[in-house]
Amino acid sequence: MTALLTKTQGENQDMRLISLSALQHYAFCPRQCALIHNEQAWTENYLTAQGKALHERVDSGEPETRKGVRFERTVHVSAEKLGISGVLDLVEVDTKTGRLKPVEYKRGKPKPDPMDEIQLCAQGLCLEEMTGQTVNEGALWYMQTRHRIPVVFSDDLRAQTLATIAAVRELLNSGQTPLPNYGKRCKACSLAEICQPELLGKRDRSVGYVAGLFGEDNDLLD
Repeated sequence: MTALLTKTQGENQDMRLISLSALQHYAFCPRQCALIHNEQAWTENYLTAQGKALHERVDSGEPETRKGVRFERTVHVSAEKLGISGVLDLVEVDTKTGRLKPVEYKRGKPKPDPMDEIQLCAQGLCLEEMTGQTVNEGALWYMQTRHRIPVVFSDDLRAQTLATIAAVRELLNSGQTPLPNYGKRCKACSLAEICQPELLGKRDRSVGYVAGLFGEDNDLLD
């Protein structure tokens, strides 16, 4: 394992680097990303508490080697060229080839959108920049289903990840918080009370309806 991958790495990380978690937040909901990373808004619910407990259990383990694989936990990484940084739950190292595989632990179950895959791929990109070796795949482990899912870092997934990094950077640099887009996922979001997606979403639709009736430039809307 390269000396770059240590628990002390990251103590001097540039605060301007985008957190890996921000990529997952953005892919889930741009407004959530802005609330957390622009407005520093955060509240716990039972789902986030379970997720926090899961990561604490994973991170508390010591490095170990089993069946030709070394398990490195709580690995601080950064990719200055991409402008991202974060802490990896687990990196598996093949003791024969030195090949690296990031593993991300999640509380729930696999999602229809690739938000978790994007976060995991960004972890792989960090490892690539730090070590100079290609990282072809990683894995997602879901507590609710007790299943581990391999994720290949394909060209398409890498492109999605790079596009998400660029979008998050633009959002954070703007300092703006997008209006809500109310949907099913809002019910499980710990920021629902702060975000008020149903109330503000309805208000936004009403404004759009009035604008359609009277024209976007009508003085009544000023």
